Amino acid sequence: MSFIGRLTLIALLCSAPFVAGAATTVENVRLWSEDGRTRVVLDLNRPAEHNIFTLRGPDRLVVDLKDSRLADSLKKLPAGGAIRAIRTGVRSNGQLRVVLDLNETVRSRSFTAGPNDSFGDRLVIDLQQQGNLKTVKRASEAHVAGRDIVIAIDPGHGGHDPGAVGRAKTREKNVALKIAKLLAERVNAQRGMKAILVRSGDYYVDHRERMEIARRSNADLFISIHADAVDDRRARGASVYVLSLKGASDEAGKRLAERENASDLVGGVSLAGKDEMLASVLLDLSQNAALSASLDVGSEVIAQLAQIGKVHRRKVQQAGFLVLKSPDVPSILVETAYISNPDEEKKLNSRNHQNKLANAILAGVQKYFYENPPPNTMIALNQRKAPIKQVRHVISRGDTLSEIAERYNVSMSALKVENRLSNNRVRVGQTLKIPIYAGSR
Repeated sequence: MSFIGRLTLIALLCSAPFVAGAATTVENVRLWSEDGRTRVVLDLNRPAEHNIFTLRGPDRLVVDLKDSRLADSLKKLPAGGAIRAIRTGVRSNGQLRVVLDLNETVRSRSFTAGPNDSFGDRLVIDLQQQGNLKTVKRASEAHVAGRDIVIAIDPGHGGHDPGAVGRAKTREKNVALKIAKLLAERVNAQRGMKAILVRSGDYYVDHRERMEIARRSNADLFISIHADAVDDRRARGASVYVLSLKGASDEAGKRLAERENASDLVGGVSLAGKDEMLASVLLDLSQNAALSASLDVGSEVIAQLAQIGKVHRRKVQQAGFLVLKSPDVPSILVETAYISNPDEEKKLNSRNHQNKLANAILAGVQKYFYENPPPNTMIALNQRKAPIKQVRHVISRGDTLSEIAERYNVSMSALKVENRLSNNRVRVGQTLKIPIYAGSR
């Protein structure tokens, strides 16, 4: 049983409530390893404050647990995957230090979990090979070398569901569809990227079906487009949401309950026939991968939206939206503006502003995928190639980045990465480095 694809792990560092005056005991250490990913679970008899940091030369991950001790029964600690050995010791301040000696450079994330029917309090540490981005893919997916990165774009609402309605009677469903179509056009214009529209007209698609359309399309990312609304007409600005931990937990429970009848796969592995503990671990690994990637791409998108106007919050928000609950496709929901604000309603009806929104969302998505290309994609393969030559182009009056990219048969994103550009603007006299790869004209 193997996973396909890559995993970027959930970016959380949580501290559980600490019981003063009582020492915490690490009662057991459990370890799983699959396809470049390693999970370590410390079973605790009570919550403990903890701190995690990395050390280099050699690579180590250090976990300090306040007022804690290792159970006397733990004579031999497990190893495997990215972990060469686990060592422990009690420091003079009463902290239990757990050192994970690593075989390689990894990304690490941790989170705490409370008691359930099988286990008590736990500290979970996930390790992923450095540079590995992508959540797992279905085993049935044909991994064709040079494939496109697939972006599923979901215009919110539709049909009998108009969504929010502005003071000037602007309907959210119509604005979302226009922006989604513009975004899809831009995605399809990029070499190595392909857009899938969840709906292309004024009709309603069930929320869970939207998510499943993205999964059936083997999407690398799902983007749901919306416009926010509240009673206070002064509220304004864009927001980006990803799934909350509570929403992920609810969805995991539903999928585990239905695993025997599941006809599809989660993270490239069927949960049917697996005992509940193993199925839970497999699903959790896949969900953490998708959620972490969602947080990362959401951060890039909100940063780009902040360059074209006000954002309601500069950080990615988390909520339990059903449409974001795919267990193995990174998913974000973009609230483009407040349709309940008359000024923003007017902007949402402006073709110029709709274009700006589509450009900003695309720029965030491009930045993310050019820094973290899924394996076997055209973008990943091109990045592994060294340019056969370097051409320099001096910007003349009337030049645009898109025209230059087309002239040299390279993508705008490649130009932006090569020249460290944060947007599409160029100035007269500026010199751009043009990477020319084999097969380019």
